This record gives sequence, structure tokens and C-alpha cells, in this order.
Amino acid sequence: MLLELRAENYAVIDHAIAVFGPGLNLLTGETGAGKSILVDALALLMGDKASSDMVRHGADRAVVSCVFEGTPPAESVLEANGIDSEGHEIILRREILSNGKGRVFINNQPATVAALRQLAPELALVHAQSETLGAFDQLQQRSLLDRFGSISSENVAAAHEQWRAVQEKLDELERDEQDRLRMVDLWSFQRKEIDTVSPSEGEDEALETERRVLSNAEKLYAAAMSAHELLYEGASSAETSLRAAEKHIEELAHYDPKFQEPAQQLASARAVVEDVSATVRDYAENIQASPERLAEIEDRLAALGRLKRKYGQTLAEVIAYGAEVAAKLNEIENRDEILKMLRDDLKYAADAYRKAAQSLSAERTAAGKRLEKLAEAQINDLAMKVRFAVAVKPNEEPSHWTSHGWDAIEYRIATNAGEPLKPLDEIASGGEMSRVLLALKVSVEEGAGKAQNKKKTQVPRTLVFDEIDIGIGGRAAEAVGQKLKTLSRAQQVLCVTHLPQIAAFADQHFLIEKREHSGRTKTSVRLLESADRTEEIARMLSGATVTDTSLKHAEQMIKSSR
Repeated sequence: MLLELRAENYAVIDHAIAVFGPGLNLLTGETGAGKSILVDALALLMGDKASSDMVRHGADRAVVSCVFEGTPPAESVLEANGIDSEGHEIILRREILSNGKGRVFINNQPATVAALRQLAPELALVHAQSETLGAFDQLQQRSLLDRFGSISSENVAAAHEQWRAVQEKLDELERDEQDRLRMVDLWSFQRKEIDTVSPSEGEDEALETERRVLSNAEKLYAAAMSAHELLYEGASSAETSLRAAEKHIEELAHYDPKFQEPAQQLASARAVVEDVSATVRDYAENIQASPERLAEIEDRLAALGRLKRKYGQTLAEVIAYGAEVAAKLNEIENRDEILKMLRDDLKYAADAYRKAAQSLSAERTAAGKRLEKLAEAQINDLAMKVRFAVAVKPNEEPSHWTSHGWDAIEYRIATNAGEPLKPLDEIASGGEMSRVLLALKVSVEEGAGKAQNKKKTQVPRTLVFDEIDIGIGGRAAEAVGQKLKTLSRAQQVLCVTHLPQIAAFADQHFLIEKREHSGRTKTSVRLLESADRTEEIARMLSGATVTDTSLKHAEQMIKSSR
């Protein structure tokens, strides 16, 4: 459930806070007061695209935030994104800077818009004012049906990916013969060049070290022998001095025990000096200045360098590239055998896809039958008399295979007796379109709730409708209000409305007001108490001048809605 929504320096809103409750939360106010802006702010927190135009004039940033009750699925999304939980609440915040940049925070931790979009289905569904049936494309119609029936297309997606991968591999091998021969010549040359040098991983580093030694053989020999002389051989060598000092310390230790440890330390130091001097002496004796070996190393390093310039930054990458080229040549050399194997794999993958897609079509057809009955009843509850149908049309041609199946989903309706069923986008009346959309949403949410409750999972508890009642009035408006009220018994509903017949059904009624203060327009949100609510509905009935008659009418509407 949505607990709180805040907006600061957002569009015409200076600072606004709305604290929502369970049931039906309705927002009313004069045209242009900012009702839909609040819904837009919530949509932004659900991952909608941001724009610097949203920043209030004169401000450096806009900030929108909200607090939702946590749900187990939402907690799982947080965990998957490495975001810590904050008790039983989820706090979303988004900042939009005037330069177009922005930041996202979830539970006061830096996050991404992608994380908001993952969270959104677990928290709220926002049906914006711009969402009309004219924009009800195949994706939306299919998504609604799949949600209604809790239908998953994961198996089809996996089968499609397998089929597509094999098909791409087959297409690659069946490419133009001239291209194939040209690539064979290139790969053969590359493999021969790498095989001729036959590099081994780390070889260049070892050769570089040996080259440095050979290039500086005389200098290294002189340094090693000089160190040996100073450490051991010379008359005043370190070993001689340490030996003499050791004798004196041993004499002191004979009389005073505290010199026993220093004597041992000197003995250890002398042993270390002897080891080091032996090491540098052996090193010097093994140094062989070989111009022939140096030239050989130089040639080898040059060959390895040419390979690295062409095929990789390291010898490991060169070796890996050689293995890749060899595999490609092997594929081409065994092309006919591989083609046969791939065609067999493609047939198997295609059969697997057909089986998964047929099963998905059957699920959708069954769900469509249930949805069309439920939706037709819901639509007719909204002061209409229609026939409604859901057509699931499979197209089994491979050109129509997708990761979500091969079905085309089309919702059809006849709004008058004797007329044929037509696609929804051919409905002319805006009022009828609004009522059909609401009925569909109600049907889908109720159906999804029943299906998911069987699986003991939780459906989104907040549904948001932005002026979905536009273009209707009278008895149809009252029917819409009753439908929203029914829907709100199971889930929290937030709705922007301009109709008093709908506002009368509110559990919480918020008034959006716009005032001018110090030369600037400011928008505020106020929860209406009983008397204020009656006055607001009276204003919606009669306009700017509230009369006794309109007040009485408003009281009667509120009483009847209960």
C-alpha cells in the first residue's frame, strides 16, 4: 500500500505531501491545480523517464519521494539489487536536476532507474491519463491477458533463444561461398603464422629477463664479484670483521650472560653473509657472455612481438586467437558434416519451440474465454450493453516466432446490438473507451488476484487511475464510482477524478488547490474532513458558487455511496 507521496519543486508544485490510506483515495480540484502532476510524480518513482522540464522554474532540482509498505516480492527485488531493507517500509526518492541529470535512491541508498522499474510491478500499477484504448497495441493486449491468467512465457522464451542461436549458426555457415573461401585463406594464413612461431604463455617475459642479463653480462659479473670480495674474500671483508667481533662478544659473554644472545646474533649474521657471498659468486661463475644467444633471443622476441601486434596484447591472447582460428577452420573443413548436425539441431529446436508455443496458445485461449466473460459483465455494469471477445490468433510461420510466442492477441467489442465485433481502437466514444478500459483493468486485476492467491503470492496492492472517467457522466459515472469502490475493497486504489458522482465514493478525499503567493503559484494537497468534503462535492456539482441545493445534493450522494 502507498503510505505517503511527496513532491518538491516539481512542475507547479512548490511542496506537497499526501498521506494515503486503504481503500479508495480520490484526488479532486480545479482544472490545472496539479492533480495529474501527482500521479506523474508517482509514475516517475515507478521508473518513468525524467526530464529537466519537470523542475519548477527558479529551482535547481525537483525531488519526488514516496513510502510503500513492503511486500515479500519487493523485498526479493531489493535483495537482488544489493539494497538493504528498512523495516517494513520501502522508501523511494528521485531527484531531477535542472541540467537534466538525476539521482535515484531506494531506502536512502543509491540505486538505478532500472531497479525502480523492477520494483514497480510489486508496488503499484499506474494507468496514466494518456493511456487510451487507441494506444492499446499488441504488447499491451497480450500483457493484460497474460497477467489475467498468470501466464508465463519463460519456456517459450528459452526455446526461442535455443532455436534462434542454432539458426544463426546455420546461416553463418551457409553464407556466400566466395566469402567463405576468402575467410578460409585468411584464417589459414593466420594459423600458419602462429603455428610457425609456436609461442608459449609467459615465454616473452622469460626471454626479456635473459636478454637483460646477456646485454649486461660484464657489468653483472663485476658487480657480483665485487660483492663477493666485500662480503667474504677481502682482507677487510664483512665476514672477517664479523668473525673478529664475534670472538670479542663471546669473551664478554663468558663473564656476563647478557652477551650470549648478541653472540648468537653475530653468528647468524656471519652465516647470512657467507650464504649471500656464495650466491653472488655462483651467479658470477654462471654468467656467460654469448653474442650468439643474445642474437637468438632478439630474433625470437621480434617474432613474438609481431604476433602480439596482430593477434593480441599478450601471448595468452595470441594463443587463444590461434585456437579460435583453428576451430573455425575445422568447422569449414568439416562443413558438410557440421551443416547436417546443425540442421538436425534446428529441427529439434523448432519442434521444441512449436510444442512450447502451442501450449502457451492453449493457455491464452482458455484465459481469453474467461476474460471475455468477466470483462463483458464488468463493462455492462458500467451502464453499457456490449458484447466482448478476446481473439487469440496463432501464426505458426517461423517469421512470426518470438520470445513471447506466435500469438496475435486482439480485444474486440460491439457496443450496439446487431453490430459485428470490432477491434477496440475502432470505438468512437471517449466515454465508452474510458469505461471499457476501467472494466478491463478491474477484470484483469480480479482475475490475476484469484490466480495468484491460489499460488499464495501477493498482487500489487496499489492501483492508480488518472482521470480514467474522462468523457462520461450521469449514470455511467456513478457506475464507474461503484466499480472503483468494489475494486478498492481488495486493493488500495488512487484515482484522479473531476466527477462528483465518483468523488462521493471516496474513503479518503484529497483536495488539490492552487494559490498565488508572493507572485508565485503554489499547489497544495489537503485531506478533507466530512464538512469540507461535502462542500467540495457541492462545488463539483454546481461550479464556483456553492448553493444550499448543491450541498444537500452532495450530502445525499455521500450517504448513498455508503
